[in-house]
Amino acid sequence: MREIQIMIKHGLDKLIAFILLIAVSPVFLIIALGIKLTSKGPIFFIQDRVGKNGKDFKIYKFRTMVQNAEHIGSGIYTEENDPRITKIGRFLRKTSLDELPQLINILKGDMSIIGPRPTLRYQVDKYNEYQMGRLKMRPGVTGLAQVNGRNSLPWSKRIEYDIEYVNNYSLWLDLKIMIKTVKVVLTAEGVYGERDEMM
Repeated sequence: MREIQIMIKHGLDKLIAFILLIAVSPVFLIIALGIKLTSKGPIFFIQDRVGKNGKDFKIYKFRTMVQNAEHIGSGIYTEENDPRITKIGRFLRKTSLDELPQLINILKGDMSIIGPRPTLRYQVDKYNEYQMGRLKMRPGVTGLAQVNGRNSLPWSKRIEYDIEYVNNYSLWLDLKIMIKTVKVVLTAEGVYGERDEMM
């Protein structure tokens, strides 16, 4: 039963991502122009992340910080009033619109709409056997940790939520997370933590 639900999940992921990409294409264009006209650098921020079964992939986001921000100031860490965040970037982060390009990742099969957030290789290298369990499913744009505190949670707690999601997966759980995600996005709840990973 679980395997069938996961197959349905992946089919729905691609269908929904395809429909959403078409529906939000005007928004894509407006954001792209806004980024290009207000700061130097590329429209997209592309970074290597770790996906299902520990396989690396390139994640896409709208760039919200100045060019080469990872080599300036706090490096890969960012805070709410980080001066490296552009004006339009602050808005994109608050509304989670910077995540829209991950619809491309979903169509490519790198990600799902819902699942554990993809992390950096150096973080995965520190995982113990229990924590490696979060890599058993495709990473998601949103997930159980994101609707239960998001970046305000310490990494250890986020991983616990991710593993709980993997071990108790169902389409019903996905639906509940989607409904909660709407509330989190509308209230900008937990966008920043005390010391968050960049981008």
